[in-house]
Amino acid sequence: MTQVTGNLESQRRQYDLAGAAATTGFASVSVIDDDLGRSGSGSMERPGFERLVAQVCSGNVGAVYCIEASRLARNGRDWHHLIDLCALAGTLVIDPDGAYDPRLVNDRLLLGLKGTMSEYELSLMRQRGIAARDSKAGRGELRFMLPPGLCWSEVGKIEIDPDEHVAETIRLVFAKFRELGSGRQVFLWLRSADIKMPVVLRNVDVCKLVWKAPAYHSVMQILHNPLYAGAYAFGRRAQRTRIVDGRARKATGVRKPRDEWSVLLRDHHQGYISWREYEENHKLLTENAHMKKNCDRKSARGGRALLTGLMRCGRCGRMMRVFYGSAKGNAHRYQCRGDDAHVGVGLCIGIGGVRVDRAVAMQILEAVSDRAVEAAIFASDQVERSRRDVIAAIERDLEGARYEALLASRRYELVDPASGMLHANWRPDGMMPWSE
Repeated sequence: MTQVTGNLESQRRQYDLAGAAATTGFASVSVIDDDLGRSGSGSMERPGFERLVAQVCSGNVGAVYCIEASRLARNGRDWHHLIDLCALAGTLVIDPDGAYDPRLVNDRLLLGLKGTMSEYELSLMRQRGIAARDSKAGRGELRFMLPPGLCWSEVGKIEIDPDEHVAETIRLVFAKFRELGSGRQVFLWLRSADIKMPVVLRNVDVCKLVWKAPAYHSVMQILHNPLYAGAYAFGRRAQRTRIVDGRARKATGVRKPRDEWSVLLRDHHQGYISWREYEENHKLLTENAHMKKNCDRKSARGGRALLTGLMRCGRCGRMMRVFYGSAKGNAHRYQCRGDDAHVGVGLCIGIGGVRVDRAVAMQILEAVSDRAVEAAIFASDQVERSRRDVIAAIERDLEGARYEALLASRRYELVDPASGMLHANWRPDGMMPWSE
């Protein structure tokens, strides 16, 4: 899309072809520009090209004008299919180098070479671009859009956002995760406290920071992003190609394992947390993801069972599952299903859960009875810390609102409301007048 909005000279040359066709003597000229901003590699839908093929098949098209073969197709399948149809319908292909009749062997050979060169050119440019990009990323110098709370400095280094409102909000997310131990609980706490989160919106080359209500995926992206741990990470996601209706379709944003990341440079810049804290957070988030791996510790999912996700089988070491089967609904059993892949193997171990939970509960109460006062004090301190965090977040929001109001007032006062003319000493950024 940047190519469409920023580099317009090629676009003007293509639109000028309509005038060249009219000058040649064609009675009517139709301009097809439905594919602006779409790749001609064959990996996405191209309604404009499909309309061109349909018009050629109708037999009413005398010539197809293009400035080069790549403007029609950059893959051999589409290009040769169009040439075959033009040969059947008697349609000429015209570019600045000349006019070609696909029914003639020499012209057909030349058009085939042009299409092949166009396809090769695309692959060559992509290969060069990817190699240059990866080389720069390997040094930690490739710039890309950073998440909220981080920014690029003037010397090309990643640093913490100088906006204290943004930085303190990101720090609050990590502090609350260390306190609550769950990304979902952090999200619910932010929602209950009515704390806004910074979100980066991008429109082509323009990036804008806005404040929105917390979203679960925004919180999880902050907790999972290694950039906040001072690491330069690039190539964490990949493309996956599938065949749909005989065409290649690319799906972007597919997560890759850490050992498959293109670049990972630890201690690259100042972060909000250390790499050790990031590893601990990542491990806790993985354990909180219920049933992702059979042998990992699981988070509780509700129910009366006390040891959900904690009890292991004494025979095979697998995680034991909880089954509720009583008519009253208050009894449960811990069971190990063994190797589920082999149907008919049977249960490994099964045990009633009521007496087990009662025995464990008694041991827990006996262990913490001597520290009940300390636990009460800790709980009281935790409530007080949570209250101070909310107050601090509200104060930051209020300070930001006051600054925006003061900035708007300064800009308004520097403009004469009667004539709409700017004062002579007004500075373009609207912050302070020039000093003379």
